[in-house]
Amino acid sequence: MSQPSTAPTAPAVPAGPRVPEAVHRRRWAILGVLMLSLLIVVLDNSILNVAVRTIAAPAPTGIGATQGELEWAINSYTLVFAGLLFTSGLLGDRLGRKKVLLFGITVFGIGSALAAFSGSPGELIAFRAVMGFGAAFVMPATLAVLMNVFERDEQPKAIGIWAGGVGLAIAIGPITGGLLLEHFWWGSIFLVNVPVVLLALVLMVRLVPDSRDPRPGRVDVPGVLLSVVGLVLLVYGIIRGGELADFTDVTVLAPVLGGLAVLVGFVLHERRSDHPAIDMSYFKKPAFSAAVAAIALVFFALMGVTFFSAFYLQSVRGYSALQSGLLLLPLAVAQMAFAPRARLVVERFGARVVCAAGMLLVALGLAAFALFDASTPVWVLEVVFFLQGAGMAHIMPPVTVAIMQALPREKAGSGSAINNTFRQVGGALGVAVLGSVLSSVYRGGIEGHLDGVPAALRATAGESVEATLAVAEKLGPAGRDLVAPAYQAFLDAMHVTAIASAAIALAGAVVVAAFLPGRTPAGPDAPQAGAGAGAPDPALTAPAGRPRGDTPRSSVPAPGAGAGESARR
Repeated sequence: MSQPSTAPTAPAVPAGPRVPEAVHRRRWAILGVLMLSLLIVVLDNSILNVAVRTIAAPAPTGIGATQGELEWAINSYTLVFAGLLFTSGLLGDRLGRKKVLLFGITVFGIGSALAAFSGSPGELIAFRAVMGFGAAFVMPATLAVLMNVFERDEQPKAIGIWAGGVGLAIAIGPITGGLLLEHFWWGSIFLVNVPVVLLALVLMVRLVPDSRDPRPGRVDVPGVLLSVVGLVLLVYGIIRGGELADFTDVTVLAPVLGGLAVLVGFVLHERRSDHPAIDMSYFKKPAFSAAVAAIALVFFALMGVTFFSAFYLQSVRGYSALQSGLLLLPLAVAQMAFAPRARLVVERFGARVVCAAGMLLVALGLAAFALFDASTPVWVLEVVFFLQGAGMAHIMPPVTVAIMQALPREKAGSGSAINNTFRQVGGALGVAVLGSVLSSVYRGGIEGHLDGVPAALRATAGESVEATLAVAEKLGPAGRDLVAPAYQAFLDAMHVTAIASAAIALAGAVVVAAFLPGRTPAGPDAPQAGAGAGAPDPALTAPAGRPRGDTPRSSVPAPGAGAGESARR
């Protein structure tokens, strides 16, 4: 045991501003409002997948969208969303996170109403882009506000709930879409957002406090423009590569290489700027970079498997959109059950062990798809989905905490933007690359069975299992011989893609095992377990002798909050 210090006691350091008492009392209600906003934004990114068949039908059932138009109805949202995430986080720090959140949710609601009544595929694509624009201002702001209403010791728990909400939204999107399509027209999947947006706006105005960087400095206009152009080009090239199932095409290589070149220019500019949009020195911290890489890799693997599992459940197994959504419930249940408690496991074993184990669990779940066939028992699927959800629940909260607590709290918007940008780009890349693997292997497996198909339909029939089954239906009795080969070709392609997904997750396990911090030693002066990247940020370190959780805040207390704060002590 260390001996008590005999040095003279230093003069008391004046306590810095903390969360005002009024905000502290309603912090969990504020988190509920943030979760409501987050839920509809993330949910709507997955809900459209179950409605594509209906929207493709001619009027009045749908709007007669082609396959390409349907893809862009999904991709226009992703493109705008990913391209603006970083910029919206910076604006939140500068203008105020509450203002940005209110703006984003309002634009999202307007876009949802317009999308619901789209009269053509072109209108739907445009209004989905409007929704993506609004969502880009919502998602980073929710996490930034969270960091400014919770004391440091409660942040891991709050972030765990936040991360669990993201997983829940991804899982219940198909369920919600299936329920709405069974009872209403296709536009209901967008119109349902409007009353939720109105409720969220009222609650935000009443409950959510505003916060911003008290010393934002000058706006890094070149940096902001470079980030937007670079991300848009990169994500567009990724999406285009997924559409063509060919990443060597000039229309793919040009935007991808152009986007990477612009982003390299962005990094060089930020390193030389005296008022950078983001301090690149944070990426020199191995734990910070490992956390960012872990987010990208896990979403790369997970979004890829989510993409092909939808075809497996509906095309091969014959489940409806609603039934397929319900089968994903164990994924959501596991995340909601374990994510808020992940901090307890991190405190005991350390972020490195917990995240590496989570990655291995996700990899195991992905690899299991390589063993699935058309008759795999449903209970086996449910167990695998539950394991995947449990693995995700022990990855996302710790790495998000590592990223957010590595930056000063006044830069919470920037930290949230980094977190969400890498997650979104990783997910888009996963769908595109793994979707291309699935498509290429499927085409190779089915081509030998298309000799009897008319030449005009042969290219279409080889695109996907859905396309092959549609051609088989057109051909009537003559097309029956295509059904069994189509199922087998898809299963073979799914097995290859599952192995590739598992390999990506294993790479993530290696990264976090090598670079995330281990278990934090217990003690009054030790940094909080699971806090993440290296040493605590000086801006957030409590003066000696103060209880944990009383770290200074960048948020400015409400007038008269001082007495209440003392009372809370």
